[in-house]
Amino acid sequence: MTAAFAAFHPAATWAGAMPMMQGPESAQTARACIVRLIDRRTGAAHRINGTPLTLYTRRPAEAAAELMQGRDPSVWEARIEPIEPEVRR
Repeated sequence: MTAAFAAFHPAATWAGAMPMMQGPESAQTARACIVRLIDRRTGAAHRINGTPLTLYTRRPAEAAAELMQGRDPSVWEARIEPIEPEVRR
């Protein structure tokens, strides 16, 4: 399942709620993020069996490095998008 708008994904509800993630680490690593592998030639996300490869993580730099391992950086790009916490009314 992918989310068209990351702010409305169920993961956004718990994006900032885990106490163990509110330590001395930077805000970038404590936030939940979506990491996608993008083909620079087409601008489309890499697909596996028709489904876009999407990773949800709190360590986006590590996930991007793993996705790019063994790939040509002139062809592939790892795109990181932070998931914004849901605003409750």
